[in-house]
Amino acid sequence: MTEVLITGAGAVSCLGVGVEAMWRALCAAPDSRPQRVGDPGARVRVPLFHLAGTGPPPGFDPDRDTETDPDTDADPDAHVYGRASRLALTAAREAVADAGLTSEETARSTVVVGTGGGNTERTRRPLDPALPYAPSYTVASAVATALGATGGAASAANACAASGYGLGMALDMIRAGEAEVVVAGGAEAYARVTLGCFDRMGAVDPHACRPFHRDRQGTVFGEGAAVLVLESARHARRRGVRRHYAKLAGAGWSCDAHHLTAPEPGGEEIQRAMAEALADAGTSAESVGCVVPHGTGTRLNDVVESRVLGAVFGERVARLPVFSLKALLGHTAGAAGALGALTAALVLDRGTVPPNVALGDGQDPDCRLSLPQHTPLRLTGRHALVNAFAFGGNNVSLVLEEATP
Repeated sequence: MTEVLITGAGAVSCLGVGVEAMWRALCAAPDSRPQRVGDPGARVRVPLFHLAGTGPPPGFDPDRDTETDPDTDADPDAHVYGRASRLALTAAREAVADAGLTSEETARSTVVVGTGGGNTERTRRPLDPALPYAPSYTVASAVATALGATGGAASAANACAASGYGLGMALDMIRAGEAEVVVAGGAEAYARVTLGCFDRMGAVDPHACRPFHRDRQGTVFGEGAAVLVLESARHARRRGVRRHYAKLAGAGWSCDAHHLTAPEPGGEEIQRAMAEALADAGTSAESVGCVVPHGTGTRLNDVVESRVLGAVFGERVARLPVFSLKALLGHTAGAAGALGALTAALVLDRGTVPPNVALGDGQDPDCRLSLPQHTPLRLTGRHALVNAFAFGGNNVSLVLEEATP
């Protein structure tokens, strides 16, 4: 089967801009806290969000770039990128440069971006007066246009599993010979809709996003984007690539359709996604050295995922390092799977599992996972597992494999 390599990466989040800034912050394990949003239109009880705090993307040209974001310019006729598109493009440009793609290679590439909300909150009118509405899911096409990529652009928009599914789509495209290079990832921006919906459900933690903590009260959302350059090993060899972060080795998808918002308590379909990802990667649970879980901080999700990880890994789950990314970034919704995959790729590349945000003695006894704190750990195992789950029972798991010379 065609090997799919991760040859470039880019990131932006509340931890900063760039992959190295993200890695330094992960290893430092700061006690990341969300901000109170200064949006007078966000009339909610818990107005907390992890904001990325970035400006327009590098190379921004208002005469060329054609998504409307009135919040970034006082002139409503100005043509600028929507917030989610700007975050995605910041990460994509870093990833393409990191991979060393030439302009010709970039032009032949395909773009896949997962997003839950797109530019919903940032596009108030259609660019074409003939359209009755302003399209929101334009992130992938905006990235493709800005990069000059002509191999096609696709959006995955199934809520918080979106970019995980997007990476799985990219994996299939390369294996099937439909593309040799795919610029794939996810992006999510601040949205009143997201904040308001979860506030109405009482699912926003008033303190912080605290996955697997016994006192957790819900999640806290965050902005972010992660983009990976995926390419076939053959294409990478042909252009002389000497180093890659990791391989995207397998993906497993499932849908339990149990409830509009709640996970199925038994976790059967979640377990199937993990098992199929491992089988697709041609490996077993014994080879996994780290898990980046979905781990949102909601009461039921964390318990169900913990139990399923116990079923997949057996007694090993007591010592298998689990890295709770959302405790630092918040829940980046449609971008969460891509940020998790990037984290797993860095863990494999650096041979190190970062320390978790300290739980002290507060770990939920129903979440019997190994959550190492205080100092990084040396990675053991050639694979890492990433989970991303979403409303409607949409589940996706990815398996990454360490790079080989």
